[in-house]
Amino acid sequence: MAISVSAAVPRTVAKTSPFSSSTNPKRSHFASLQLPNELRISRIENRCLKSKRRPRTLTTVASKKQTFSTFDELLEKSEKPVFVDFYATWCGPCQFMVPILEQVSASLIDKIQVVKIDTEKYPAIANKYNIEALPTFILFKDGKPFDRFEGALAADQLIQRIEASLQKQ
Repeated sequence: MAISVSAAVPRTVAKTSPFSSSTNPKRSHFASLQLPNELRISRIENRCLKSKRRPRTLTTVASKKQTFSTFDELLEKSEKPVFVDFYATWCGPCQFMVPILEQVSASLIDKIQVVKIDTEKYPAIANKYNIEALPTFILFKDGKPFDRFEGALAADQLIQRIEASLQKQ
């Protein structure tokens, strides 16, 4: 659709416009521009999307606090395979994985022990296992890395991956 500017601009508005000036005719021309109703931007009102509140349910996971002098000692003395999440506090996908890991821990509580290691606080451990992307997950069996993968996964995918790894010999 073509619009003729002269048809949309009344001459009287150009003279009374606060931007009109005899020194800059271009400025007065744009200050007086009026668009047809179809092209005018109407006022957008602040409308919030309203949704019903859903109750939040938190799964409580029983954890026992254990103290180990080294990470290697934790791996050696563990009665179950150890599933380690290497993460950082600034990592978005790592934060996304927090509730998922709680679900996984609750589902596989009899099969694995879930441990989280902050790569910023323990860079020596991250370097030892060549952690280059976050989140990185390593499943340890008998104190040695058994399976490794990177990136965020849904809870059911993560459970399937861990169970499949545990069945391998």
